[in-house]
Amino acid sequence: MRIAGQRKALITGGGSGLGRLIAHRLHAAGASVTVVDVDADRVRKVAGELGDRALGLAADVRSAGDMAQAVRETEDAFGGLDTLVVSAGVFHIGSLEDTSEQDWDRTLGVNLKGAFMAVQAAAPPLRSSGRGRIVTIGSDCGRRGFPRQVPYVASKFGLVGLTESVAAELAPDGVTANCVCPVGVPTTGMGQEVLDWKVRQAGESPEAIVAAAASTNPLGRNATEDDVADAVLFLLSDQAGFVTGVTLDVDGGAHLGTVPGVR
Repeated sequence: MRIAGQRKALITGGGSGLGRLIAHRLHAAGASVTVVDVDADRVRKVAGELGDRALGLAADVRSAGDMAQAVRETEDAFGGLDTLVVSAGVFHIGSLEDTSEQDWDRTLGVNLKGAFMAVQAAAPPLRSSGRGRIVTIGSDCGRRGFPRQVPYVASKFGLVGLTESVAAELAPDGVTANCVCPVGVPTTGMGQEVLDWKVRQAGESPEAIVAAAASTNPLGRNATEDDVADAVLFLLSDQAGFVTGVTLDVDGGAHLGTVPGVR
């Protein structure tokens, strides 16, 4: 996939998981990359891994001030900003009755308010760049409801709507905005949280649960971090210049229906 010129990118949640991998992939494609994460140690580590053309900033995506500062420092360091990847996210699992107000506020705060703050702060330089790209990382939980995940599902459905609305508003300035919705990736930190919960609920080994998840996917395997990064890189590439407002399921066909009563 071609990524023309040297893109100037900011990645939220870039200190670990999908965000870290996307930072490495973009940097390898020639981009200058700002890694933003609430964990200062993580951003220093990832920026050090990337080396030249990399900036690590500790910031809380829920803070308008933090995100505005991150955008300013990126512009100062790289001479502009034309690419935003929203990967910061937290997960909550628990019954409706056991979900506290704090659980709701934290999940919606990071996953949805944080995305809004990042997009709002980045919008002016993305507009002025003439080649702006936004990709948000959603979830299969942004496509259908799941039990015991009410705040998370609500945040990811909201993220899909946010991305579509931003795509419509920024299109006149040549900015594209798209959302990638992967099924669970067992190797990420969030994937491990889900796996640990399933182990406690089912009383089975992690290996058995991972194997069962793979066997029930239409393509017969679990998603990998590279599967998700590949989709993100496509949406940032020159080939996707006429693609905007799209929600791309990276789930091996898990969203497909079945015939009731037939296995």
